[in-house]
Amino acid sequence: MTAPAASLPVPSAARRTDRLTVAAWALWDWGSAAFNAVLVTFIFSVYLTDSVGKQIDSSHTPAQWLSWSMTAAGLVIFAVTPIMGQRSDRRGSRRRALAFWSAATFAVMALLFFVRNDAPVYFWLGLAGLAVGSVTMQFAEVNYFAQLKQVAAPERVGRVSGLGWSAGYTGGIVLLLICYFGFVATGSTPGTAGALNLPTDGGWNMRLVALLAALWFGVSAIPVLLRVPEIPASGEDTGGIIASYRALFATLRELWHEDRNAFYFLFASAVFRDGLSAVFSFGAVLGVSVYGLSAGDVLIFGVAANVAAALGAVLGGLLDDHVGPKAIILTCLGILTSMALVMFFASGPLAFWICGLILCLCVGPAQASARGFLARVAPPGREGQMFGLYATTGRAVSWLAPLLFGLFVSWFGDGDRGGVLAIGLVLAVGALLLIPVKDPTKNGATPAA
Repeated sequence: MTAPAASLPVPSAARRTDRLTVAAWALWDWGSAAFNAVLVTFIFSVYLTDSVGKQIDSSHTPAQWLSWSMTAAGLVIFAVTPIMGQRSDRRGSRRRALAFWSAATFAVMALLFFVRNDAPVYFWLGLAGLAVGSVTMQFAEVNYFAQLKQVAAPERVGRVSGLGWSAGYTGGIVLLLICYFGFVATGSTPGTAGALNLPTDGGWNMRLVALLAALWFGVSAIPVLLRVPEIPASGEDTGGIIASYRALFATLRELWHEDRNAFYFLFASAVFRDGLSAVFSFGAVLGVSVYGLSAGDVLIFGVAANVAAALGAVLGGLLDDHVGPKAIILTCLGILTSMALVMFFASGPLAFWICGLILCLCVGPAQASARGFLARVAPPGREGQMFGLYATTGRAVSWLAPLLFGLFVSWFGDGDRGGVLAIGLVLAVGALLLIPVKDPTKNGATPAA
């Protein structure tokens, strides 16, 4: 790890940077929206807590149980992802690991088809499905992210990363619209839903949403497995699980002593990525409780927000390769922080639409450039481990924005309005932590061949 990542080439046998391969790689991002947007964020989780959860007899709300199950999933991700990436790097099994965990995620998503809404047992089945799926999706994502330098020429890392993020947002938009109008909206006859007039008894329409999401992801995941080459084994001994953790801690010490810039970036990005996630996590809540949006308006805004984020990711990716990822991230964080301050004093749906879309326009490029930044500083052959650390550090501070949101709401009163400042504060702190980090495209390193 003594040489900068950008100074050493990815083995030519492991690279394929033609347009078809880039498109195949980005399709995995497109498909992953089926789990993240449809199942976890907008549709199935709401069905689970609002409909299936009515069957349970508990002193805790279904939403509380959901949050605890996702917290448990987060702890598993926090503990395991770094050594998973490390082991796939050493074994030369990155593509095989992506295939295995993508298949596991597909299977878990498909099993959610059996979650009815007429018995308590189905609520616990649904909770387990979303939690396990979150783990397997993150395991797959670590290996998928690590492929970035395999499919992008050094001078195109930013735009390829931006293309992937944009594909993810676009896939979410398309599938959300299909699910809403085809499966969720009120049907033309009583007891039915969507343009297909699907029966709602036993949650049939929502169960079909889960099945459609699984198929959407499964089909979208195939091209990357056919086009992106497998990496060669590093030759290092994989050893057992304990040995993997020892190697992980040794790598962290080595990273601290020999590549402190990458170490600082992992820490800074963990903070600002938590703020970026909070923009979407709390956006709908704030839209309704503070700015007066209706439930129907929230869904429409969600589609518009994904369009803005997708466009931002594409534009940011194009600029990234010219001005560097750090400039893109800091610019976006500055705009996001300013908009949070404006929104604290603003009122009404129009103000939310204007400021909210500006926020989403900046979230996409910040996320894409953060991924591109790490791909550039990751030592060749250790991309999987570095993106495992990326996931782990993100989980390590994932409590920050939700905690500050709750505290600021209590301190400022006036409903949930204070939460806007909490999100802005996390973004601002992340920006300040990023300032001393060196841009990998500006430090004199020679681009990889």
